[in-house]
Amino acid sequence: MEKVHQFPPLIDRITQREDFIDGKKVKKKRLINKLNAINFKGGTLLVNLRHVKYNHTIIRIAIPLPCLGDELVCAWAETAGNEHDMESYQLLDILVPDGPKLILVKSESASINNEGVRMLLPETSGSIGLRKVQRHPCKDVKAQLIQNSSCFTGELLEFSPTSLKVEIDTSPLQTFQWISPELPLNVIFYDESQTFYNGSCRIIKQIEGRTTKSYILEPTEKQIRRFKPKEFRSTRQQLVPLPNMIFKHPMTQQLENLKVFDMSGSGFAVEESMDHAVLLPGMIIPEVRLDFAGSFIINCQAQVVYRKKIDEAKEKDSLLKCGLAILDMDIEEHRKLLSLLHQAADRHSYLSGSIDMDALWDFFFESGFIYPQKYNFFKEHRDNIKETYQKLYTSHPTIARHFTYQDKGRIQGHMAMLRFYNKSWLIQHHAASVSASPRAGLSVLNQIGRFINDSHRLCSVNMNFVFCYFRPENKFPERIFGGVSRGINDPKGCSVDTFAYFHYRNTESHGFEAGDGWTLTKTEPGDLKELAHYYEFSSGGLMLSGLELEANLVDLGGLSEEYRKLGFKRERALFSLKKASSLKAVIMVNISDIGLNLSDLTRSIQMFVIDPDQLPRDMFYRALSGLSANFGSEEVPVLVYPVSYAENQAIPFERRYTLWVLNMKNTDDYFRQLKKLFNHIQC
Repeated sequence: MEKVHQFPPLIDRITQREDFIDGKKVKKKRLINKLNAINFKGGTLLVNLRHVKYNHTIIRIAIPLPCLGDELVCAWAETAGNEHDMESYQLLDILVPDGPKLILVKSESASINNEGVRMLLPETSGSIGLRKVQRHPCKDVKAQLIQNSSCFTGELLEFSPTSLKVEIDTSPLQTFQWISPELPLNVIFYDESQTFYNGSCRIIKQIEGRTTKSYILEPTEKQIRRFKPKEFRSTRQQLVPLPNMIFKHPMTQQLENLKVFDMSGSGFAVEESMDHAVLLPGMIIPEVRLDFAGSFIINCQAQVVYRKKIDEAKEKDSLLKCGLAILDMDIEEHRKLLSLLHQAADRHSYLSGSIDMDALWDFFFESGFIYPQKYNFFKEHRDNIKETYQKLYTSHPTIARHFTYQDKGRIQGHMAMLRFYNKSWLIQHHAASVSASPRAGLSVLNQIGRFINDSHRLCSVNMNFVFCYFRPENKFPERIFGGVSRGINDPKGCSVDTFAYFHYRNTESHGFEAGDGWTLTKTEPGDLKELAHYYEFSSGGLMLSGLELEANLVDLGGLSEEYRKLGFKRERALFSLKKASSLKAVIMVNISDIGLNLSDLTRSIQMFVIDPDQLPRDMFYRALSGLSANFGSEEVPVLVYPVSYAENQAIPFERRYTLWVLNMKNTDDYFRQLKKLFNHIQC
């Protein structure tokens, strides 16, 4: 039989009458419309012919001409090099592609020559198809087959989620005998830029060639584990209307459009029919468009993680549910998606939505979040602070998120996050009006948790740690954040460390006065290693990781540039205070917009004393005097670790601040402890 090139594998199998089934009858009117559609798109059909004398059959590809009535005329797609005398053949039937099926057309009157075929169309024709899932032709997809350390390269020819056709060739130093059909093998599909699939398959059929060999492979994995399994998964929701997943298939290059079944901020599920399945667990789809009723589109990169039947009892016409994990998404588009999902879950919950700034400031004062002493520290800069918050809350910068609980336009709860280090986000400004709504404070805390759960796995979000500062005498944060840390009881999962906090007023001339062997110089990686040894011995928590004070994380240049582009200021400098060559303290100077944090914790000097017994009080103040010149203000917030140093040196401080840090690898532990605390609070 003549080989048919570049034609859907479904047609190849039906022309050989392999496992096909009869379908519904197709009337002439519909057939004509289908033929004209094929002509319009430049498509082809198959013509089955039998030799009049010798009874053998051949298959020819033909191009249908426009069909206006009862007669169909087709021209051969390939005439050059044809060795057959076409007038020696009679027509058996014509196979017309019709989606996943075919229309089989027979005629009582047909004429054939070397130019093409002419035939009268019948009143009805038959629709036929396969019980098996259709395999789709592929283009420019490279393949690697690996078994027992032997690697063969080739090409993916046909694709379906249940069977794959791969053609490989051997180098002079290889032999096909190295591949054992009884053993599984690993398969990789890729192109010039990226890998689309890497998974295990078994060989179900081999097709021999002289220099090449084709394998029909069956994927063995129905579900993959892209990420570590989570007890507290992102909340899936069914939106109205449901969005559509639109994408160009990485293997077939065909445009696909599937209805989304449900979704969260970290993934979604879609429905597809069994006979036209296109999603293979493990397959990466580089570009996915989530179309929300044509109103707006969100783009992402996704990976198929599972496929299963929706109704296992049905054998025919069953639907599949396929789950996809979002691998990455533009951070602003992710904000839009989460904002929609938060509103769908609770109409009072707003994520980075538009806010009346006057109403926000009224809320901060009325809820007691801005108390007299706090206001006294920043009142002189109130105009600058207003400007900063106008940008933070109205321009949706990628470095910030805010969460509010609102009822009838009135803010009743508020919380915010700020990406203040490359991979660490600061939780700040938790306030609630208990008299207006007792659940507002917990609601925004839940929103923060949901945001963290949906976001931390996305590369664009840059979230390895979240941290916050709270005053240990404040009952709510101590109960929540302190309680979570105590419940997890693992300082590498969640830790707390306490600082002494005060405002330093420089009454002397600025500048550090070196002498007696004391120096204040730029911090070297070796200094941070020594700080790490001290901290591991004294605490063993996550403070240095969360604040990115590790030897390989000194540079914040990329984040500072992002702040600058968004119209904000964020700089950091590290200094080492030494006597001779002995390190006494590492000092971090954070400079940002005034009021970026209303306690000015993001615009402060943080001193980490590693040799408390050998750092005199006067040298401590001399270092602050030298560094405070960077701030351009009379008073500079100072945080000192450990608190015991300030106490032992009789350094007066205003209050304590506890630094709480959570490792994103321990989100399940966080939510488990938070759930226990919420249950206890409600009781």
